[in-house]
Amino acid sequence: MANLSFIIFCPLVAAVLIALLPRTFNVLFRAVALLATGLSLLGAVRVFAGFDSAATGLQFEQHFRWVDALGIGYHVGVDGLNVGLVLMAALVAFAAVCVSREIRERQQFYYILVLAMAGGILGAFASFDLFLFYFFHELALVPTFILIGVWGRGAQRDYATFKLTLYLSLGALVALIGLIALYVQAGQTSFNLLHLTRHLALNPIAPGTQSWIFGLLLFGFGILVSLWPFHTWAPLGYAAAPTAAAMLHAGVLKKFGLYGLIRIALPLLPAGAQSWMNVLALLCLGNILYCGLVALRQRDLNHLLGNSSVAHMGFAFLGIASLSVLGVTGAVVVMVAHGLLAALSFALSGFLYHRLGTLEMDQMGGLLQRLPFVGGVMVMAMFAGCGLPGFANFPGEALVLFGAWESYRTITVLACWGALVIAAVYMLRAVRTIWHGPPLDRWKDLVDAPNLWVKLPYALLLAGLLVFGCFPRLLTDPMQPVVSQIVQRVQGETATP
Repeated sequence: MANLSFIIFCPLVAAVLIALLPRTFNVLFRAVALLATGLSLLGAVRVFAGFDSAATGLQFEQHFRWVDALGIGYHVGVDGLNVGLVLMAALVAFAAVCVSREIRERQQFYYILVLAMAGGILGAFASFDLFLFYFFHELALVPTFILIGVWGRGAQRDYATFKLTLYLSLGALVALIGLIALYVQAGQTSFNLLHLTRHLALNPIAPGTQSWIFGLLLFGFGILVSLWPFHTWAPLGYAAAPTAAAMLHAGVLKKFGLYGLIRIALPLLPAGAQSWMNVLALLCLGNILYCGLVALRQRDLNHLLGNSSVAHMGFAFLGIASLSVLGVTGAVVVMVAHGLLAALSFALSGFLYHRLGTLEMDQMGGLLQRLPFVGGVMVMAMFAGCGLPGFANFPGEALVLFGAWESYRTITVLACWGALVIAAVYMLRAVRTIWHGPPLDRWKDLVDAPNLWVKLPYALLLAGLLVFGCFPRLLTDPMQPVVSQIVQRVQGETATP
């Protein structure tokens, strides 16, 4: 089996296997899930290490027909745009299973859902067929609702589940309408993305039609990514979600919309992209500034992390809106960096909730003396959230700001304020409130991460942030040819009379 198919189907086959096991085999459920996601991670590392940056076209490609009558096929592959995303997704999936030891009830159903979510995410990022792309996303999205509804926490769990379900279902529906409209207007009989790209390069859709289709994709995908003002489901949903669901959705699945805009909407609808970029640039300020200011007022750690996550998505949107090679490259780096950071942050907050029974920051204090490993890792994660050099967020945000400067100088200055001032204030205040000061007597019996196995997921995610922060060319060099081609396609449309 090809490497990518192995990466995608390991979690899905494991989910089927767990469904066939007796309900009393709780230890085996976890072991199978760890083995499957671990094998997917090893496969993703192999693909990333074996990727040839100098080569053009898709690598590790597999393509065969599926439903000939509708032009649907199984087509997976990686290029510079998605090879880092596949690695990030596999790493987060393995880490999410590692931290799921807190689950004690309905473990069989829980691991089936987590593995289905992981397989769907990996499949969506690797797909080059529009039907398959959307199918895998829905396969990953549906378990999110169930995980929060069944294993969620807090008094607002039911409300958060309904709100998240309504928003994300609406976003997915609008995006689906946009994809169907794109397919119909292209006059094609194939959902293959490469075929559509070649056909529309020679036979472009009328600019007016491109504009409304791009608008559907922008707002459909935008809702899935928590584009302001359609973002309110995200902080509430992540606060109520079990740890693994928050890691997988905030860290990985939320990048599906951004990836769809870059992979599908920009190259296939270049004239439509031009008509909406000013709107997108203005809306992303809502993410960066408004959600940053909301984060300043939070006293619950998960609400702070949720609003911070939404704010970081503003930088990815700004990079896309810049329509520059630097900006779009920075957007993809931000996607990978934020995936690792969000997963690490929610994994650590889950550890604290399991130990403390609360995430109210005012009830904490001096925890670094009790939890030196967890505290040290979370302090570094919060520094990464501030855009500190050495972590992967820094090169991503820097590229976005440099790329956006030429087109949106005022917005870039305001985005700098959001990144350098607002984010620093709420993150550093959280560090002070949670980790420093005199330790409270009520937490005197706290136990830090006891062994290497418990520390492993946090260490892997932090290592990813540091590796890509110190060596960003591991991500930027492979993606440069693809991003340049996409940007030239859009800019070439601008030059066309």
